[in-house]
Amino acid sequence: MKVLQQLALLFLLFSVALNSQAEVNENTTINDIHQQMQSKQLTSEQLVQFYLQRIAEFDDKGMTLNSVVQLNKNALKQAKALDRYFLTHGLKGSLHGIPILLKDNIDTIDGMANTAGSVALANNFPDDDAFLVKQLKEAGAIILGKTNLSEWANFRSTASSSGWSGLYGQSKNPYDITTSPCGSSSGSGIAASANFATLTIGTETDGSVTCPAAINGVVGIKPTLGTVSRDGIIPIAHSQDTAGPMARNVTDAVILLSAMVKADKNDHDFVSSNIKYLSHLKLDGVKGKRIGIARNLMGYHKGGDNVFSQAVRDLKELGAVIVEDVNFENKDQWGDAEFEILLYEFKDELNKYLSKTADGIPKSLNEMIEFNKRNADVEMKYFGQEIFLMAQAKGSITDKIYLEALAKAKRLTQEEGIDALLEKHKLDLIIAPTTGPAWKTDWVNGDHYLGSASSAAAISGYPHITVPMGYVHGLPVGLSLFSGKLQEGVLIEAAFGYEQATKHRVAPKLY
Repeated sequence: MKVLQQLALLFLLFSVALNSQAEVNENTTINDIHQQMQSKQLTSEQLVQFYLQRIAEFDDKGMTLNSVVQLNKNALKQAKALDRYFLTHGLKGSLHGIPILLKDNIDTIDGMANTAGSVALANNFPDDDAFLVKQLKEAGAIILGKTNLSEWANFRSTASSSGWSGLYGQSKNPYDITTSPCGSSSGSGIAASANFATLTIGTETDGSVTCPAAINGVVGIKPTLGTVSRDGIIPIAHSQDTAGPMARNVTDAVILLSAMVKADKNDHDFVSSNIKYLSHLKLDGVKGKRIGIARNLMGYHKGGDNVFSQAVRDLKELGAVIVEDVNFENKDQWGDAEFEILLYEFKDELNKYLSKTADGIPKSLNEMIEFNKRNADVEMKYFGQEIFLMAQAKGSITDKIYLEALAKAKRLTQEEGIDALLEKHKLDLIIAPTTGPAWKTDWVNGDHYLGSASSAAAISGYPHITVPMGYVHGLPVGLSLFSGKLQEGVLIEAAFGYEQATKHRVAPKLY
């Protein structure tokens, strides 16, 4: 039987080589790929080879976007195994043979370190896959490699440059390599946009999926907190951290989300979700929805606001009921509370993560601070570690200051924030520009970040989707859609309906 399977695979590869009409480009979707596999026009091995060649051509050479920083040496071997599986069993799952890139703060046992971009973690090789990675592999995915990030998920310095890490250097925006890719999931946003994999995964504490998705012209989904396991992810804060899909279209992002979501009972704050995500991909998903405009979550870039105004007109034409001036009256009150929470939780959770790492790796935040001092010529040549120092000065997460800040932040963004506005105006969802267009990368002054719509959804733990809505001087800007807890279905309907009607995304030109 084994010989017959091998002969069948050889015949399949030979027939593909002779007769292939397969085409893989920036518009190729998961469904396209699986159809080509079923019609013997494409194999997973060929798909992996396509992406490896593209990464070599545009990420390592050419434009040197520097988004993919580690590659799975066994990716082709795994693709061949999936091709053999397909001959006798068909598709293993919804992600059969699909190459995925992970942000380099997620554990995988494919021979790649989990570094958070820090030199200190260059040899941090996990003993097990993160829970979400196990779900991806069960669905048939191939972990192609790992992507650069703003070091420590942008939680080391108050003057950092998005997309820069001490271990890997600066990642670059594919639409203009002199501009920022945003962060902290910088490499994942770039790689999705530049078509270095079918899908990528980022993580978000506040804006780290949605900002790089918007600025790199792709779709990003931050799901309801706890629906995607936090196991195996280098932490900032359990009260806000989540992984999320990034893709060139809503459909692929939703397919990936469906594979990622599963209750992990070892994640003490897991949230069960029974949402049938794919059922919400509706062409008329905008029609009849009451959509509120959060006017005081915008105004930080005139060009972005102008593009947003057109998006509002498009939503009206698609049948939405637009409700003006749905403002967060308390938005200036939640920031300080959020930062207090993140400092406390970062110290607590990073110490737990580091305590389980291999010999030779710092075992606490305090040891990491000392490591950075000893290696300042590499780690701190552009900016320092002010946030590390602030976090180290905090006490226990049983402290009254922490508990009061946590209660305040959740109250202001949940029952007195998103929930209150949805109820008051009888809304299905709220929209705003995700952020402005990319700013110039600046290692001297740090990020020239003007603002975003991410914090309400991030702090509350509620879902948030960004979808391309147009361009400002050739740079992408995104439309943010957010709603209440476990309301991903509503957001997917609106995002998909808007995307399919407008088709704004234009791939970057790589040379």
